[in-house]
Amino acid sequence: MKIILHTLCATLMLMAMTSCDEHREFPDTAMKTCDILCTDGKVVRFEDVERQGKKPIAIVFHINQSDQLPGTGYAVYLWDVPYTAYSDTTGVKQNTSADMTAFDGNANTYAMYASGISSAAEAVFDLWRYGQSAYIPSVAEIRLLHAAKETVNEYIRKCGGDVIPDNPDECWYWTSTEVEGMEADKAWLFSLASGALQETPKEQSHKIRPIITLYN
Repeated sequence: MKIILHTLCATLMLMAMTSCDEHREFPDTAMKTCDILCTDGKVVRFEDVERQGKKPIAIVFHINQSDQLPGTGYAVYLWDVPYTAYSDTTGVKQNTSADMTAFDGNANTYAMYASGISSAAEAVFDLWRYGQSAYIPSVAEIRLLHAAKETVNEYIRKCGGDVIPDNPDECWYWTSTEVEGMEADKAWLFSLASGALQETPKEQSHKIRPIITLYN
């Protein structure tokens, strides 16, 4: 009887070990670059957008790997905000950061809006639909977008958005970072074609490409 019990126990243990070692496929649900942010706040693979009846609003262009950055990643809005001035006047500090290494575009855009003179912030806040908090990227944030441009442009095109341009005449976008020492009068423009920066008077009109911080 003892021999039978020992044999049965050994067989059960072998079955359990075999079951644990079996290869099983699990769906990869981790967010990835070029995933699609939809109007319901969900991030899905591109091939699932139509299948699930969703409406795209932005493309994931960066996954945060550092605890120093807010959220889990960034998505770029599908469309440009047309040409608008950073602010309606110069000579006024809008309490945005002049730190070119800070990932603080959201806080900057709030500060611009609170000043009451920023047509750029007002135009971006008008995009706040479906609970998506779009904002004007800082210099550090738009640099991440520039690095991912070639990858995400294909999906921006597939979703019917405005492809990020390479044309030197159409590539300049406002950041929400002011120029140190000239905060009242100038902010940084960024070339999404070359990655160059240009000090620019705030009353000039240029495009904006809003981004969104993700917390998925």
